[in-house]
Amino acid sequence: MPSLAMTTFLDSQFDEVTELPHAGSALEHPLVFDSVAQELKTLASQGRLEIVDEHRQPSQDGTGLIDRLRFRRLE
Repeated sequence: MPSLAMTTFLDSQFDEVTELPHAGSALEHPLVFDSVAQELKTLASQGRLEIVDEHRQPSQDGTGLIDRLRFRRLE
């Protein structure tokens, strides 16, 4: 069974910007959203997609959870 990140990647269209969904999806919980976003960033490091936009929640230590991610599928 593919992960949520891989399912999102495979459901996206080649060379189109896709926003990782929030409300009303399995990614509604901030920790789940961040985990999937981190996995998509790993795919980006492999050259499979490009991160177009990323936003993190503000935190005291500067390492807040990712709360917005947009990507473009490259393959």
